[in-house]
Amino acid sequence: MTMVRSRRLTPQGSLFLLASILVSFVAASTAPTPLYGIYQARWHFSPVTTTTVFAVYAVAVLASLLTFGRLSDHVGRRPVLFVAIAIQVISLLIFIFANGVPALLAARVVQGLAAGAATGAVGAAMLDINRSRGTLANSIAPGIGTGVGALLSALLIQFLPAPTRLVYVVLLAILLIQGFAVALMPETVTPMKGALQSLRPEIKAPRAVRGALLVVTPVVFAVWALAGFFAALGPALVRALMNSSIVAGGLVVFVFALFGSAAIVLLRNAAARAVMLTGITALILGMIITLLSVTARSIPGFFVGLALGGIGFGGGFQGSLKTVLPLAEAHQRAGVLSLLYIVCYVGFGLPTVIAGYLVVHGGGLPRTANEYSVAVILLALVALAGLSRAGGRSPG
Repeated sequence: MTMVRSRRLTPQGSLFLLASILVSFVAASTAPTPLYGIYQARWHFSPVTTTTVFAVYAVAVLASLLTFGRLSDHVGRRPVLFVAIAIQVISLLIFIFANGVPALLAARVVQGLAAGAATGAVGAAMLDINRSRGTLANSIAPGIGTGVGALLSALLIQFLPAPTRLVYVVLLAILLIQGFAVALMPETVTPMKGALQSLRPEIKAPRAVRGALLVVTPVVFAVWALAGFFAALGPALVRALMNSSIVAGGLVVFVFALFGSAAIVLLRNAAARAVMLTGITALILGMIITLLSVTARSIPGFFVGLALGGIGFGGGFQGSLKTVLPLAEAHQRAGVLSLLYIVCYVGFGLPTVIAGYLVVHGGGLPRTANEYSVAVILLALVALAGLSRAGGRSPG
């Protein structure tokens, strides 16, 4: 026991481990993105099925957040992380042996349940260790995971064998290592009673954060709706605009995530309101450029719009976290983070399914991309109006 205690991770080591776990979970969720074209050709399904497979993940995350989002406040962060990693490993095994759409759906559901359980626990644990660095890590890790998962998957598909399996094997190995490392991490919160009661789904925000949540909700929804579209249909859109490799499709998600992460780092010391205004402005400009580029079939213009959209995602999401999280007490953090992620994943999944339906039953992928761009611009304008009405009352 003394030896185990002596090998406990330092706070800095624990923070890095937790951020890496969040990156791995998000990377696992975007790893299938470059593979959807292969799956579609192999099993002959439509873009509606693609977006459905993509979106059931968001539904499962929501269900898990509503059920397990506050559990780590009561039983501790480490037990929840152990279970979440084990469930994520199961999802990756299902992907490895998938032989049709039902297996893909099952893998995505299991993956979403794992991610929902882990999200609140990981995010809250990072805030327990260091509030400012934890807020930054909570902001930047999803973007890094999004980009790394898609690009790693695309590169492995393009240059190595077993395209529908190898990326999941790599992620599985990483998660197993992280699971062992969690055993060396000190618990960051004191467990308290009420674990069973916390499992009862409840959408309720502490009084201190309600006003701030109302301000940031349109921003969060808009930026995650954009992320969902590019993650689900971005690679297919690039293929529709030009004859490109799978790597080029993976670059769509990577560029979006790269610029989002860069915005988070560059704006980390700015006031929350300024960060959100920057994000909303970049989002609107990015979608206008994307709209014009898709119409003109301009790939350089498309990637410029994509980069600005990524800045909008990073600024909007980070500004929202900086606005809300400082208002939550330590024992409320996992629950508040879960509420924020509920908004994220509703925006991530629902509009994407609608887009998939429009691709098949509307005017095709380029036209749907244009309509989606207009919808995101309108959402961003609603967010801008809400932020303007809030004035100086939002923290930051």
